[in-house]
Amino acid sequence: MSSQLKSADKKHFQTLLMKAVDAELNPDEQTEFDKFVSKDADCRNEWQQMKKLKEVTKNMNFKSLPTEVWDNYWVNVYNRLERGLAWILFSIGAIILLTYSGFKAVESIIADPQLAGILKAAILMLIGGSVILLVSVVREKLFTQKSDPYKEVQR
Repeated sequence: MSSQLKSADKKHFQTLLMKAVDAELNPDEQTEFDKFVSKDADCRNEWQQMKKLKEVTKNMNFKSLPTEVWDNYWVNVYNRLERGLAWILFSIGAIILLTYSGFKAVESIIADPQLAGILKAAILMLIGGSVILLVSVVREKLFTQKSDPYKEVQR
């Protein structure tokens, strides 16, 4: 940007430039932006570069991997073991954190003398049931994964 623009003007132009790239300028901002671009060669060059960059990134696509690569990935024992172990560790950590936070919640609930006994019991059952249900779902998922007769079927 040329040195003829003040620091505040440069910042304002940068803000307008980002909005212009995303086509989010309102009519007043569009007029201001057009003035910057028409009066300053550096602003005009930067706008042209940003338009080119936007066009290039718009037309970019990720290269898609062939299905054979994914088929071979899941056949490898190490890859299956790694993913399974990660889920087990994640689940155990989540169960520990949930149980601990539930325990801390129970401590404060039990200590509160104004809370009705039935409400205390309901909250304790909700926390306990949630943890037991979470453990049950994880256990069932791990069990069915081992004996799933359709796991080799390609979709």
